[in-house]
Amino acid sequence: MFAELNELLGASPERPEAGKFTLLRDTRTDGSFLVHHFLSFYLRAGCKVCFVALLQSFSHYNIVAQKLGVNLTAAKERGQLVFLEGLKCCLDLLFGEEEEQPGQPSPLQFLSGSTSDLRALFEFVRVSLTPTDSDSWKGPVLLVDDLSVLLSLGATPVAVLDFIHYCRVSVCCQLKGNIVVLVHSSEDSEDEENELVVNSLCHHSDLVLWAEGLATGFCKDVHGQMKIIKRVSLQQVGEQDLVQVYQYKIQDRNVTFFARGLSAAVL
Repeated sequence: MFAELNELLGASPERPEAGKFTLLRDTRTDGSFLVHHFLSFYLRAGCKVCFVALLQSFSHYNIVAQKLGVNLTAAKERGQLVFLEGLKCCLDLLFGEEEEQPGQPSPLQFLSGSTSDLRALFEFVRVSLTPTDSDSWKGPVLLVDDLSVLLSLGATPVAVLDFIHYCRVSVCCQLKGNIVVLVHSSEDSEDEENELVVNSLCHHSDLVLWAEGLATGFCKDVHGQMKIIKRVSLQQVGEQDLVQVYQYKIQDRNVTFFARGLSAAVL
């Protein structure tokens, strides 16, 4: 995890908040560094994590996590991490290599055309995060990377939004856990379905971290800009959201943040 980001968010793995929905949004850049931050943050916090990884393989996430001081393989073995490798699941379904057990359909069953909703994926999340008598974790966390892939695989915007709604009710409200979701967006995108999902999630999030590429193009000393939007209006009607804007530089094992125009290269 990145210490400077924790300071900006007022977060600590010793005291993780509960019942929050966090949206990670990226435009003209790759916001995956935020996914790696929250994955390592919640594992270090001692939370039970269900990671729906639709974009990369387990080995990819594990290599990055080790740089951040977290071992995903060990987390899986001790039951703290439930990992859904979406790429492998898709290939198994499409090429008929997956051996399903009776009563346990694939989480991405909608790909087979037998159903158009994401009920199987929600059941996977619910079962994975429902605590058992032997669990001693601080709280459940659902992490999705990234939600836009579901639309690319053929899920409808309504199905995706329904999935998130039911996950919020189950994880945030009933289990007092947290949800972190990454979505891609583009200001001039012709993908109306994706923008519909992104805009809807922005309106219902407690916290939005919006990573954007620089309008001036690539810069080796400043990799992008991030807006931190704290949705005060969700708790207090009539109040304006709190918006902070920082620029950042991604390093091998860390990310540094600074006010706009205050990069070390400029000063």
